[in-house]
Amino acid sequence: MRGLSRLTAAGVQVFVAHGNRDFLMGERFAASTGVSLIPESLCIDVNGQPALVMHGDALCTLDVSYQQIRRTLRDPAWQARMLVLPFEQRLALAQQYRDQSLMVSSRKDESIMDVTPAAVEASMREAGVRLLIHGHTHRPARHLLELDGAAAERIVLGDWYGEAASVLVANGETLVLTPLAQYLSGARPEEGFSSGGL
Repeated sequence: MRGLSRLTAAGVQVFVAHGNRDFLMGERFAASTGVSLIPESLCIDVNGQPALVMHGDALCTLDVSYQQIRRTLRDPAWQARMLVLPFEQRLALAQQYRDQSLMVSSRKDESIMDVTPAAVEASMREAGVRLLIHGHTHRPARHLLELDGAAAERIVLGDWYGEAASVLVANGETLVLTPLAQYLSGARPEEGFSSGGL
């Protein structure tokens, strides 16, 4: 949290989306760090075109057991019951849920834990966009697709750790998916995973 506070204190606008493990972040967290919490899905302007930004776990519709757990974890009544527990108990429960999640995920087929094309298309169609940016699957890549007869693109961000860590750099004309370490080193974004756009 101190890192986020230092970043926002330096004048950098930081927007945070809830992930599948940090769903209890609320207004107190935002106030103490200076970040802005964004909704589960958000339409923004990227280089002059509308884009849908989302965590991405809602797109993994074949992972039925995860979607059931996700509904429970996002339920306001369940969250309210969790938030009245002592911090140490919440921390222990979070670790228990994480351990269970890692164990269950290790037994699932990779394709089940990826996004489903139908969910991607439905989300983009509902938002009226041709560009979708999401994370969750930790498979950084750019995917060209056709949506209702027009070119569209789905950009997947990596996580924040290891070689898959990545950022999406928008310079006003192009979008470049760049390894985080390379970006932090000051290397040119054009040397990232790929460049160009629709």
